[in-house]
Amino acid sequence: MPNYTKVGLIAGAGALPHAVLAGAHSDGIEMFVATLEGYSSADEFSVYDYSLESAHFRLGDIGRLIKTLKQQKVDAICFAGIVKRPDFSALRPDLGAVKYLPGAIKAAAKGDDALLRYVTSIFEINTITVIGPQELCKSLLAPSGLLTRGSVSKADKQDAMKSREIAKAIGALDIGQGAVVASGLVLAVEAQEGTDAMLARVKALPTELKTGADRMGVLAKMVKPGQEDRVDLPTIGLETVRGAIEAGLSGICVEAGRAFVLDKDAAVALANKAGLFILGIEPEL
Repeated sequence: MPNYTKVGLIAGAGALPHAVLAGAHSDGIEMFVATLEGYSSADEFSVYDYSLESAHFRLGDIGRLIKTLKQQKVDAICFAGIVKRPDFSALRPDLGAVKYLPGAIKAAAKGDDALLRYVTSIFEINTITVIGPQELCKSLLAPSGLLTRGSVSKADKQDAMKSREIAKAIGALDIGQGAVVASGLVLAVEAQEGTDAMLARVKALPTELKTGADRMGVLAKMVKPGQEDRVDLPTIGLETVRGAIEAGLSGICVEAGRAFVLDKDAAVALANKAGLFILGIEPEL
């Protein structure tokens, strides 16, 4: 049983915050939504047929956010959705955030995971527990095995294993979570541009790098070694599948139980239609 009764959802862009809300509501957990300027708005969360309190914040409103969460008697907070690394030179911190800004800039210089760890520590210092979205929407985590029809060829399995290896290697350096490998050749690794842009780069590569079967190459999205897994678990969904199809890939692999699959039914249906596989592989011990 959870040791919290009211959760503050720090909502970025995309479908994940809404999936978190649905899971929490089904479990009878009260929610408060903090929408973020440039990423989410109160209008997005006004469509539900149950009462849902919310407030809007700038990225620099750390002091006001913490004060509001305590006023709302929130037991825990959950970060969900896309939020890009801020431009610290343009950030307007409120009085409560000023003291944290130098530490945030220093952490950001080390990588995204370092920055996220620092952000979560700010709330923990202020006696606010941070939980992962997976605690509220476990059903969205990738299962083990093949999610799609058909089978995975030996060549695709080899590409899947190598793309996982490359994704883990860049993750250990806090660079990104994704990599694409085709016939043993590394076609792309993910950095600040994100998965969709990386797949667009693969699509634009010369055809001689992607010759062979009608579809070839595998995208792997993996948790970074030692990552703060309460924030920023790898996520795939319809856009990922579309991008992989357009890039001519054979499949996508993620770690079972350590990655979200959003719009799962639609994503799997689209993958099946295109002959693309989606594979959940067991995490390495």
